[in-house]
This record gives sequence, structure tokens and C-alpha cells, in this order.
Amino acid sequence: MPELPRFADLPLRNGHPCAWDVWPTPDHFGSLNLQTPERVVEAAKLVTRGAVFALNWEMELPSPPLFGRQPFRHEIRGPEGALWADDVLHDWNTQSSSQWDGFRHVRNHDSGFYGGLPGYEHGVHHWARRGIAGRAVVADVGRWRASIGRPLIYDAPDPIDGTEVIATLAAQDVEIQEGDVLLLRTGWIGWYESLTLEQRTAFAGQARPATPGLRPGAEMAEFLWDLHIAAVAADNPMVEVMSPGSLLPPEQRAAIRNDPSRMHEVFTHTWFLPMLGLPLGEMWNLDHGASVFFNLVDDAEVTTASRPHSLHLTHKQLSRKLRIVRQHSQHQRDCESRKRTNNHDRNRFRSAPAPPGSTCRPNGSRMPDALWRGRRVLTSGVSV
Repeated sequence: MPELPRFADLPLRNGHPCAWDVWPTPDHFGSLNLQTPERVVEAAKLVTRGAVFALNWEMELPSPPLFGRQPFRHEIRGPEGALWADDVLHDWNTQSSSQWDGFRHVRNHDSGFYGGLPGYEHGVHHWARRGIAGRAVVADVGRWRASIGRPLIYDAPDPIDGTEVIATLAAQDVEIQEGDVLLLRTGWIGWYESLTLEQRTAFAGQARPATPGLRPGAEMAEFLWDLHIAAVAADNPMVEVMSPGSLLPPEQRAAIRNDPSRMHEVFTHTWFLPMLGLPLGEMWNLDHGASVFFNLVDDAEVTTASRPHSLHLTHKQLSRKLRIVRQHSQHQRDCESRKRTNNHDRNRFRSAPAPPGSTCRPNGSRMPDALWRGRRVLTSGVSV
């Protein structure tokens, strides 16, 4: 594979850096092209034990859904007393929980969708049919920030700079390689799961909900592109800090609203996806405690965004200075405590019984594993 250009060397299209000519056209994969067969083979060699974990969050979380999205309903269909039953999801928004943002999800105001293709020619179904597999690296920014006495504030637009991602990886003694999937753990999911139902409802009802995330702007686009990663995902709702423009005074936000060509300054999705072809993953569960692992993803075949069905294998390989950074026992106890609290809350707010002949529960309720058999198969994963 030829050497990739640096961000500063990318050509401009309508004043925006453009990576459309990096790969043969027409292209539906962008930076995922970096997951070559040779790199997948090398990543697979990292596996030594093969214990299982998944990076998908529960489908029913957040609950209530964010951004005014509607909750889905899960229905079990089948005759009373029959030996079979079917699962049916009603009003399921694939962006309501763990997800990939596809190239049809966001366009650039001046240049359109990635590669100059019309939106209908894009979609994560291309990725699903190809598959996503390779080396993944977790940068536990939440733990690193806490270790230096500056913990992330989970209900505020607390920005994360590229220098902090590099410092996090250095503290973990992990090096990022070309073609890796970079996973950013902030700890937001653990914070969310610690909230009461009333607090979750209030958070979802905000016109401009606030969360920590990457600082938007040209510097962040340059930082991520020059890492030459295949994709980036995080455990927060937007990868970037939320809400867009929250780091700027009102007059600057107003100026950007009046000049859509500057939208990347507050919402760099408009560069990441359509201009650079960098896939984004959001609300991934990264509390498994591994820093480097082999990552397999099987996506649902939808167009704009999809829920990643992930298979993950971690490793121990000291010869490459790739070291698993284990969570401390106290952190593990905290995670277990949050899980118990979350389960308790779900049981308290369980919905009323469904009509006769079906089992139908709204988003946010706790559903027996037996009712989720199809989903459990798809989202099972593997760790050390």
C-alpha cells in the first residue's frame, strides 16, 4: 500500500481538506481500506487466550432515548403454547444506542457526501458485506484524566485534545499503528448507568445535552487523519464534545450558523465523514479493561447508521510492547456495583404486561435473556 499523505498535504475541495482521491473510486470504505488482509492476519496473531466480551451497550439504553428519538418496542410473536416464536422490533432507531455513523449520515455543506457520490449510493451495508476486522486500541482518557487530578465532567462539554489522547496511550505503554481502530473511553456510559430514572429523563429532555468528547475543529481532524487509523469510536453519544458549539460564546456560534462552510469548527463530523472518509462509532461499551485487541464487527445492513455486532479478542504480546492495562480491582468493583444498581432500576420501572399472545416491552425495561436470543448471538464477543 502506498504511503498515505499527511493532512497538510491533502488537496482542498471548496476550501476543505479532501481525501477522496486517496483510494480508487468509486469508494464506499474510506479509511477502512487500511484494514488490508495482511493487517488482519497480523492482528489475529495477537490472540492468545480468546475469552469473550462485547462492545455493544444494551439496545434499550440510553432510556429515554436521546435527541428526541422514539423508544422501540420488542414483541415476541407466536401462538400460545407453540414450540416457536419470532422477535419483532417496532420503531427501532439504529442510532439510539451503540452505532456506526455511515457516510450517508452527514454531508459537507459545500462538497456533499464522501467521494462526491450521491447519498443513496452510500450506506453501512457496504461495510457489513465487506466486514470490519483488525487491531483495536483503547485510549482510556477517563482513567488518565482522573490520574492527573483533572477528572472528566460527564454532564458538561469537557473537551479532550489530541495531546491528551497521546498522553493516555503513553501512560498505557501502547503504540497506535496504521490501520488500527482507535477507541476512546471517557467513562460516560458508567456515569450514565449510575443515574436514576428521573435524572436520565431530565438529561434526555435537555435541548442541548452536554457530554465530554473530542474538541472539534481543524486541529482534531489533522490529529486523527495523521494517525492513519481505520476508524475511531467512543463510549459517549457523539465522539466529539456535546453539544456542538458549546465551547464557543454565543456570538461565534451565531456566526457559524450563518456560514455553513465553517460548520466543522463546532461539528467536525462534517469533515470526518464526508471529506476524510473516517468512520465514527458512538456509545460503545469500553469498560472491559483491555487496551489492545483483535476486533471483528458484523453490522446490520442498513444505510445511514447501524448497530455494530462486535466480536473482540484481546491478547498478551510483550515482545511488541503491546500490554493489556488491567482495570484495578476497585474499578472492577465499581463497575459491578453500577451494574447491580442499573439492574435494580430497570426492575423497578418494568413496564406493564403486554397484551395476550405477545410479549411487548418498551425501551428501558429489563427483558429476559431468552427474549433476546437473536441479539445475543449477534453481539457475543471474545476477550483474553
